[in-house]
Amino acid sequence: MSIQIDLPEGLKISNFELSMLLAVKLFEEGLISSGQGAEMVGLSKQAFIELLGKYKVSVFQYNMQEIEADIANA
Repeated sequence: MSIQIDLPEGLKISNFELSMLLAVKLFEEGLISSGQGAEMVGLSKQAFIELLGKYKVSVFQYNMQEIEADIANA
């Protein structure tokens, strides 16, 4: 699938960075897996997971309520 996005003039962002931002956000929202994100940007799954930290996204997709529930059940 190919889409076209008109970006503001003067925005200095590479195609890779733009693709990575989209893949990371889709992963963060739970819409794609880490493997799908890696495929979107042309990286190995391991490399994609390692880059998630740069974008302050955890590979572990838990919210605070899930964490508290896990702790309560421990």
